[in-house]
Amino acid sequence: MTVTLRKTDILIGIILGLIIAIFIIAILKNLRGSVPIPSFLTDSGWLLLFLFPFIVTSWTFITFYLGTKWPVFFQFGKFITIGFSNTAIDFGVLNLLMYFSGVEKGILFSIFKGISFLVAVTNSYVWNKYWTFDNPEGKKWAKQFIMFFVISGTAFLINVSVASFIVNVLEPFGDITPTIWANFGAFASLIITLFWTFLGYKFIVFKK
Repeated sequence: MTVTLRKTDILIGIILGLIIAIFIIAILKNLRGSVPIPSFLTDSGWLLLFLFPFIVTSWTFITFYLGTKWPVFFQFGKFITIGFSNTAIDFGVLNLLMYFSGVEKGILFSIFKGISFLVAVTNSYVWNKYWTFDNPEGKKWAKQFIMFFVISGTAFLINVSVASFIVNVLEPFGDITPTIWANFGAFASLIITLFWTFLGYKFIVFKK
């Protein structure tokens, strides 16, 4: 398997970096007041719009270099990049919904978590299909969508269940605020579903 770095890879890296930055700014807006956030992140958050595209582009070059020796590294590097954008979107949408509604637990939190996860999964499908696994044609659309739905649906159940269990059943430690605890629950659920989705997408959904 020959690994090549295309101009498209760099452009996509910049776009994903911007997506990550935009939703991180949204997350910081909701967390402000709950955790100590450096003033430059709240007063000069626009700098993130330059920082993250640079970081993602650098990451793309690094994983490409590793991919020239071990091809799977470049593919996994793309998946991680998309994973970070999914995380930013997942947490960003969740925090925006909590910010505008004022709700941070209960059944509405579970609904918000489901919405944010579905938005992130849609983002994941598009980028992984056309970038990570380079599978614009692949299997018949209906068959591929069904497999994607099964893998993502399982990940959805795991993600929402773990996050809801942590937030609604377990009690926060020490002086952790409900907002921070809600984000911790979302993060824990994300880690569990990360490897499941990569393996499922690679060997089942987008298998060539």
